[in-house]
Amino acid sequence: MSLFRAAFDAVRKGLQKTAAAIGGQLRSLLLGRALSEELIDEIETRLIAADVGVKATRELVDGLRAEFRSGRVARGEDALEYLKQSLKARWPADSRAIAVAAQRPTVVLVVGVNGVGKTTSVAKIAKSLKDEGRTVLVAAADTFRAGAVAQLSVWSERLGVDIVKGKAGADPAAVAFDAADAVIARGIDVLLVDTAGRLHTQENLMRELTKIRNVLAKKIPGAPHEVLLVLDATSGQNAVQQARLFAAAAGVTGIFLAKLDGTARGGIVVAIREELAVPVKLIGVGERPEDVQPFDPDAFIEAMFAQ
Repeated sequence: MSLFRAAFDAVRKGLQKTAAAIGGQLRSLLLGRALSEELIDEIETRLIAADVGVKATRELVDGLRAEFRSGRVARGEDALEYLKQSLKARWPADSRAIAVAAQRPTVVLVVGVNGVGKTTSVAKIAKSLKDEGRTVLVAAADTFRAGAVAQLSVWSERLGVDIVKGKAGADPAAVAFDAADAVIARGIDVLLVDTAGRLHTQENLMRELTKIRNVLAKKIPGAPHEVLLVLDATSGQNAVQQARLFAAAAGVTGIFLAKLDGTARGGIVVAIREELAVPVKLIGVGERPEDVQPFDPDAFIEAMFAQ
């Protein structure tokens, strides 16, 4: 099996619930039927229910309606293909690779609210980077939650990556400082910094995040080179609001969309694309460390419509 085929199969498996809600329902609605204004209205309802987003859905439906009225799209099968191709066309040819600094180390700051699976996502990112041949050190800067430090310690041992951690309640910026020292001294390629699951409404925690960024920048030129925001796909439109606020406060450069395997609302990736100028770079499609995939729009849309 080719690497591409294996990757597509992993995404397809992880999006089974979304495929059933979007592709499955639309096929059931459209296949073998002549298109009509009423069917187009039903398509709109189902896309919004799948969290594709109001703005994107209206644009898709307006385009489909124009094609129908012109006679260019007359059958349900044609409408299904139109939707698929129109969704694929919504992504520019931006780079979605994790940043690589001109001179090592690369520093990746991982942020997000409580409960999104951020620490597990850090482990998945570490494995993905290690699989690329890069050496990795993780910094357990979520010192407010002892469980997060313990969890990341277990992951680092399993994955065979170095870790720097402080005592519970220690200054997160001090942990980041020590980790920056460690990657420089050891010649490590990537520093992954796990931060507290800070609520976007708590200004003091956002200030703490700024402090961590400043410490890293003083130690390593250009750091952090990447700020990845972990979002829980199951949270629907709330994820878009989180992304909007974090992007403004934390200088987010990319999104890790986690827990896609646990939701029928994978269409949220479309809403995120429409609302923010921040690319989705990685997607989580399972609970294991290897269940992370680079986001590829064409493969994602195909998986959304898979049978």
